[in-house]
Amino acid sequence: MRIKVCGITRVNDLQALVDNKVDYAGFIFYERSPRFAANKIDARTVRETTGIKKVGVFVNAPLEQVQRTVTDYALDLVQLHGDETPEFCATIRKSVPVIKAFRIGDNVNWKMELAPYVPVTDYFLFDTASEKGYGGTGESFNWELLAQYPFDHPFLLSGGITPEMAEQINGLQLPALFAVDVNSKFEDSPGVKNIKKVALFVSAVH
Repeated sequence: MRIKVCGITRVNDLQALVDNKVDYAGFIFYERSPRFAANKIDARTVRETTGIKKVGVFVNAPLEQVQRTVTDYALDLVQLHGDETPEFCATIRKSVPVIKAFRIGDNVNWKMELAPYVPVTDYFLFDTASEKGYGGTGESFNWELLAQYPFDHPFLLSGGITPEMAEQINGLQLPALFAVDVNSKFEDSPGVKNIKKVALFVSAVH
């Protein structure tokens, strides 16, 4: 099980993820997020950090902005968390692997909503739907819905995951589950990670 820690805004936290063998670090390039990375963490520092995959998170950003940020920060993947079309995903994917995020509510029509994105993305990410709009809610959706997931396409599980959920996650019988994505429940304040919680979670999941 791979682990992604999202919402990184500090160099010390990024290095701590490397030290704790976290697989992916997420940097949010959405200006309305309290974890907006572009004005908090230096692009060169991110670019030169090795030992972890770097994921840029975007919400309905212009194509040129995404492409420029990928270059500036040497991003390994792009996560599209807005209403991006399959065509947009396909264009981004010509230069970097793509994670397409979907917000899950009380029910989901897997084939109608997701099928067009299977050929043009590398991974899906499932987060909890919110009336507030885009981004994390800090709450979990009904994971039982994932039992009906009809694709082989690998996905990341997100949405209100806490350090105490490691055992529950390890018990999930979901063949396409590729990674877990954690954020707000592993913080002391927005963008300030509690590395002790991260380390315990990594140890428990691995």
